[in-house]
Amino acid sequence: MLDFGFGELLLLAVIALVVLGPERLPVAARLAGLWIRKARSQWNQVKAELENELADEELRRNLREASDALRQGTQPVRDLQRELAGGAAQMTRLATPSPAQPGAAVPETDGLSGSSSTPAADPDQLALPMPLPEAGETLPAPPLPTPRDDQP
Repeated sequence: MLDFGFGELLLLAVIALVVLGPERLPVAARLAGLWIRKARSQWNQVKAELENELADEELRRNLREASDALRQGTQPVRDLQRELAGGAAQMTRLATPSPAQPGAAVPETDGLSGSSSTPAADPDQLALPMPLPEAGETLPAPPLPTPRDDQP
């Protein structure tokens, strides 16, 4: 910036007093102060705009980098999802009997509703998680909760 010392400023004030005179000097000083204020204000606005643009560009760059990193991070998940879907399809194919396999029963459908005409599975052959009680037998009652000392 400009480097004016006290001596230069005093010399300018004396020259302005001689040239302008005592009547017009205060008006000229106010006008010079107004111009300097406007110039500083304009400079500060340009500086603030430039800083905002730089901050916006940096934010865009960071957002782009985060988006790229997210895409790279989700790619293995998508690959795994495709692999699992393929494995599930293969397991479904292996689990369903094909007519070419000997001893495989093919359910007959009526053609319209797609419902099977084969009878339902025998309930005696279903696997249950726990044995059923015999006729006349009752299940034991669950234990009743005991009141705790801190409860009323």
